[in-house]
Amino acid sequence: MDTYTLFVLILIGIAAGVLGGMFGVGGGLIIVPALIMLLNLGPKEAQGTSVAVMLPPIGILAAMNYYKAGYLDIKYALVIAAAFIFGGWFGSKLAISLPVDIMKKLFAGFMMLTALKMFFGK
Repeated sequence: MDTYTLFVLILIGIAAGVLGGMFGVGGGLIIVPALIMLLNLGPKEAQGTSVAVMLPPIGILAAMNYYKAGYLDIKYALVIAAAFIFGGWFGSKLAISLPVDIMKKLFAGFMMLTALKMFFGK
């Protein structure tokens, strides 16, 4: 794994953790699109890797199915998961400190930007 890839994986983990801590989102909304757009993973590999990141709370059986089918990058999942822990802590601290009306606007804006990027992106 090269330095660029490691850096991107850490950023994905922190971003997913922060937004997960703030808004309760993570895998499908952040990790999967980021792996596809930033590291050129295929959709199935991105989904399998995302499921592995969420393994403890979501389920080992889904990750096992992706792994058996060859659609899971364990190294990527471990790096993102480690960064996700820090990001989740930071995001929850930030969310607690912000007023509800600001949080609603931030979340709506984030969802709109993500949707537009995915809709009009490559």
